[in-house]
Amino acid sequence: MNHDAPYARLSPEAVLDALEAVGYRCDGRVLALNSYENRVYQIGMDEGEPVVAKFYRPGRWSDAAIGEEHAFALELAAQEIPVVAPIVREGVSLHTHGGFRYAVFPRRGGRWPELGTADDREWVGRFLGRIHAVGRARRFETRLRLSMEDLGRRARDFVLDGDWMPDYLATKYEALTEELLNEVEIRADGWRGATLGRIHGDCHRGNILWTDAGPHFVDLDDCLTGPAIQDLWMLLAGSTQEMRGELRDLLKGYEQFLPFDRGEIALIEPLRALRMIHYSAWLARRWNDPAFPLAFPWFAEPRYWEQHYRALEEQLAAVLEPPLEL
Repeated sequence: MNHDAPYARLSPEAVLDALEAVGYRCDGRVLALNSYENRVYQIGMDEGEPVVAKFYRPGRWSDAAIGEEHAFALELAAQEIPVVAPIVREGVSLHTHGGFRYAVFPRRGGRWPELGTADDREWVGRFLGRIHAVGRARRFETRLRLSMEDLGRRARDFVLDGDWMPDYLATKYEALTEELLNEVEIRADGWRGATLGRIHGDCHRGNILWTDAGPHFVDLDDCLTGPAIQDLWMLLAGSTQEMRGELRDLLKGYEQFLPFDRGEIALIEPLRALRMIHYSAWLARRWNDPAFPLAFPWFAEPRYWEQHYRALEEQLAAVLEPPLEL
């Protein structure tokens, strides 16, 4: 397997062969869906609805870590929480074919939620409360824990060790991120004593699909052990006043099923800072995958790094501000 171009051999024919190897009767239709970390396809069946297959990025997760992802999703589905869980065939949810590991899921349509009303936000909050209540019933043994070191300093150092940004910006970027990470560490040390549990881990609006029946959650690929606020803050947008109202609505639904520690609200801006730093490092780490230069051509341009630097300056100011208050 070429880890610089891990999906070079994953042709449509290879995708169909993998599905047929575990008993699916495909009709030849293969539609690539929007995914970069893994490869995800909708595949037509001779009979019945299409299915969705996720081919895991080689070398990223161990079989045990993927098994915990699947077990968590199936545990949530068993509690009638609307999470898209893998299909289990003959007791197996993780399959291997042609050097690729993959799982098959039922197709679930929907649109990204606007979360524009209090009712919609409460609805999502209720399901997140239920997800976290189930998440605290057991522990992950092999999956990651949310880590300031991984998201922050290791990510920043990876960027600085590469030739990614213009020379005139590199020294300034190093100084700015050092100051920002120092402030984050002061404010988020030990996640402020928050109770940690199994969480979705990447709960932005793109990982929630909405239908007339309401929301359902997809893609537990980044599920990990962390504080509850990690699954809430990415759903907030707008001004401080708007985010305050949105968080109130989410927690109104959330606390119908699980108490929420208000001290975690102070983690919102530190977590946002860590995500901003980590995102650039993620693109840098994946740049040798041919899909990334095609999808993110602006990453290699000086303008991106200038904008990123200014955004980090603004985020430092946000971190230094008093935390959001309800």
